[in-house]
Amino acid sequence: MVVRAAVLPAVGAPLEVTGIELPEPGPGQVRVRLAAAGVCHSDLSLSNGTMRVPVPAVLGHEGAGTVVSVGEGVTHVAPGDGVVLNWAPSCGSCHACARGEVWLCADALTGAGAVHARRADDGTDLHPGLNVAAFAEETVVAASCVLPAPDGVPLTDAALLGCAVLTGYGAVHHAAKVRPGETVAVFGVGGVGLATLQAARIAGAERIVAVDVSPAKEELARGAGATDFLLASDTTPREIRGLTDKQGVDVAVECVGRAATIRAAWDSTRRGGRTTVVGIGGKDQQVTFNALEIFHWGRTLTGCVYGNSNPAEDLPVLAEHVRAGRLDLGALVTERIALEGIPAAFENMLAGKGGRALVVF
Repeated sequence: MVVRAAVLPAVGAPLEVTGIELPEPGPGQVRVRLAAAGVCHSDLSLSNGTMRVPVPAVLGHEGAGTVVSVGEGVTHVAPGDGVVLNWAPSCGSCHACARGEVWLCADALTGAGAVHARRADDGTDLHPGLNVAAFAEETVVAASCVLPAPDGVPLTDAALLGCAVLTGYGAVHHAAKVRPGETVAVFGVGGVGLATLQAARIAGAERIVAVDVSPAKEELARGAGATDFLLASDTTPREIRGLTDKQGVDVAVECVGRAATIRAAWDSTRRGGRTTVVGIGGKDQQVTFNALEIFHWGRTLTGCVYGNSNPAEDLPVLAEHVRAGRLDLGALVTERIALEGIPAAFENMLAGKGGRALVVF
């Protein structure tokens, strides 16, 4: 069966919306008809080579849809079930998984090297990007890459749970461990940043400062829970200290992946504060510190992969927040597009515009 998909023919090349031929699901596989797929900055990083995966590939890793068919041995989902795609399934047996750190699974992206489908026009083998190839009307994935969609959450909204929300919520609750009454600064008000702001509000943060290069993001940020909004500049750390009794925030979460922003987030935290880096930057982005300041400030700087989340455990928690009205998934979406709109969504990311663009099928 031929379905339409957004294909990355080579690193740095424009995406091509074309027909692809998907195989029927084999043992341990599931075929999913997509309802929606979020356009994440990681997809942009894959297209420009910041992150490397085999190409040509069908990109897209944040999605939800309905099971069409299942292969032999698949029992946790059945045709007709709603599912959320999990682009980083844990193997359960590597060193990280054995320690309970499933977000660091050594084998999470093994599936990205497999042949996923073929172009309908010339038969070229295609790889599944970050395992799940969500920029397509349908996809075939390993059974470990699908989780039952939570009840009471529309599939188009549930798509966001697969990356942006797990990452933002996990950055606050798992990595930074924000406590009630603390102050938080969030650098970068894209899809993940908006989820992080909502998560900080849910955690009970007393003051939440959003920082972005675009003044147009202020309304979005305040709607997500920010009590303050600052335009990013060389004076941002000083302005944040001015909002926090000259101390700095307890927690800064960086959602951009640039050396200057990471450094600004670090400089914005109080003595003994925590800085969590969610953004994915390139190898050329070098962040420097001197030995004396590390001792003097006593701050903690940590990376954060996939929100340090266990999707199987965290999705039900997030769903309860959605049903209770504490988490507004729709507020993360600033544009609903077709497959052909993905390149423009990439351009908007580069220009710092909007929140999450959502491909709706």
